[in-house]
This record gives sequence, structure tokens and C-alpha cells, in this order.
Amino acid sequence: MSALWPFGQDRQSPGPARPAVCAALDLGSSKIACFISKTEETATGMRPRVVGVGHLPARGMRAGSIVDLDVARDTIREAVQRAEKMAGLAVSMATVTLTAGNIRSARIRAESVLSSREVSDRDLKRLLDAAIAEADAPDRVILHAFPLGWSVDDSRGIRDPRGMFGHKLGVSVHVITAAAGPLRNLLNCIQACHLDLKGVVVTPYAAGLAALTDDEIELGATLIDMGAGTTSAAVFDNGALVHVDTVPIGGSHVTNDVARGLSTPLVAAERIKILYGSALDSPDDDREMIEVPPLEGASDRMGTAPRSLLNAIIRPRLDETFEMLRDRLKAAGVNTAKDQQLVLTGGAAQLPGASEVATRVFGRQARVSRPHGVAGLGDAVSGPAFAAASGI
Repeated sequence: MSALWPFGQDRQSPGPARPAVCAALDLGSSKIACFISKTEETATGMRPRVVGVGHLPARGMRAGSIVDLDVARDTIREAVQRAEKMAGLAVSMATVTLTAGNIRSARIRAESVLSSREVSDRDLKRLLDAAIAEADAPDRVILHAFPLGWSVDDSRGIRDPRGMFGHKLGVSVHVITAAAGPLRNLLNCIQACHLDLKGVVVTPYAAGLAALTDDEIELGATLIDMGAGTTSAAVFDNGALVHVDTVPIGGSHVTNDVARGLSTPLVAAERIKILYGSALDSPDDDREMIEVPPLEGASDRMGTAPRSLLNAIIRPRLDETFEMLRDRLKAAGVNTAKDQQLVLTGGAAQLPGASEVATRVFGRQARVSRPHGVAGLGDAVSGPAFAAASGI
């Protein structure tokens, strides 16, 4: 196992200190987006400002994985070139989001003997390295490692034990790994675009950094990023990321359901879903008729369907998505108390009624959020679909 993305000192940062200019690549199933940002000094401290944006429909990608290296390379390269042209500068490296690769969370406990002396930086590093080494597994790559809490003797929940005295030092670490194969494909694709891979950040973590407030991360929140090919969750508590999970269902599955249910082409189904789709019932749904283009060769006449039929097709898929994610979080023993925030991001979260379905399934109020804390985002790229790219 190799640590593709090194452990960072800041629990809420996806890596080392942000450089003056950096590029973020969000590689999704429906779109590929590149943000180029500069760090600027403000009255409240250093803050990133987006100076270049490039995005276009994804090609060569499926469920976050590269399925056609040449096509994906050309699409990524075009997105980067558009962002570079807007920014008026070239970039040589990028940080990339990841949803594919069978992402796994593991919580590891490690302890070491202090011999009644003061805890030093060296002690912390040695113990963290030992804990992370326990996550070793063939064909897996470490993406992130977060210390969730330290202990000195019988005192637990310590955030910084340096300078304390005791006999035994302990730490609980959240380690996130991914399958090596998809990451190697990603690395090859990025290098083929003449870019160095600065780091990899799991998509829901990046989205959470953009869409959640500091208080929500501290007090506890579950961020659900609803993409086209996957839906992923990041659970935050006490200022740290404590769990991530992914289910292989997304907005494209809703589109496929609509195409099959209404016997219409996928392009038409996507448009119908966006313009008329909802997971909520309305009194006029049975009377409101929607024009439905026929499948090629089936008929020359435009068909119609009541909006109630469209919504009846959409709702079960959203139910399935949230129920599957809820059950996986419960099986993992993750604390998702009702007083914690439930926040939705991603393009599929913009479907009317998505937050209401999430509220019903999870038993706590859900809301849809957009990126905040990042300057320079235009209206076209400031919505929930661009949360992950904004959070890197």
C-alpha cells in the first residue's frame, strides 16, 4: 500500500498548505470541471479566489471511473485549457476528486508506552505512522488519515497531547483507502494531460468542506453528495471527518428509469426530468400533461404522459438511494443523531423534493447547500453541482 495523498496537519484540510495558484479537477460521470484559484489576503485571513473555470459534459467516465482513457484525457485536457484561458495562466499540477475505487473507511486504535515523559511531536508522528500501517492491505492506497482523538493514560478525547505527561499514549485514526487500479488509471490519465497529480480527495469530503459551516463540522453533520453515477456520504463530528461511504446509484439512474418508463430516448428523459420531474406530489399532477418524444423508429408522433406518472417513476429511485445509504451508515455504527445536520450537494440534489425524501428517510431535516467561502464563483458554477470542485 502507498500513501498517494499524504497525511495533513490540519484535520479539515485535504492536504498541505494551499499554494499561491492551484487547480482542482472534479471528475464526475456527468461533467468534468476544472477550477483554477489563487490565494488572496483578506481582512479575515487568506482566502481562495477562483480565477479560471472550465467545465463540459463528461466523456470516457462512468460512476467516477475512467472507462476510456483517450476520451477521458481529451475531455480533461479541454476543461483545463478552458480554465487556463479564463485565468490567463497555465497550471502544471492538479488535485483531483475521487468517488470510484471502492472507497473504504476504517477506524484504527494504536497505543505506545511513554515511560512517564513528556509527549513530543516525534511521539505523535511515530504513533500515527503505526496506526496508519495497520490499514495495510494488498492493492489498496491510503488517501486520507485523520486523528479523531488522543489519550494519555486514562484521559481520552484529547485534541493535542503535546507537552502532557503520562505512561501511555493512544490515538484513534480514521483512515480512508481506495482500490489501487482505478487510481493508477486516474494517474495515467492526468499525466497524459501533462499535469502532475498533487493529491486526491474523496468527493464527499471535498463537497463537505465547501458546503458545510465550521460549526456544522464541529457539532456534527452528514454531507450527501448526489452525483450522476454515485451517491456518497461524508460524516463529520467534533471537527473531523469520521466516515465516508458510497452507493452506486445516482441521477443517471433516475434518467434511465424515466427513459424506460416513458419509452423515450435518454436525452429526452434527462430534459423531461430536469424540466418537470419532482419527488413531491401536486394536486395538478394528474391533469398536467408532458410531451414525450418517442423512441427512434417507434412512432413519428409525439406522445404525452401525466406529470404524476413521471413523479411516480422518480420517487422510488430516490427512496432506494437514501435508504441504501442510511442502512450502510447504520451498519457501520456511524453516529447520525437527529440533532445533527443533513446537507445535500451534487447535481442530483437539485431535483425538487430530494431534500424532502431525505428528511423522511433519515428522520431529520435535510437541506440543499451550495459552496461558500470561495470568492470568484460565477452564477453558473456556484450551485450544488460544483461543491466538490470548490472544496478542494
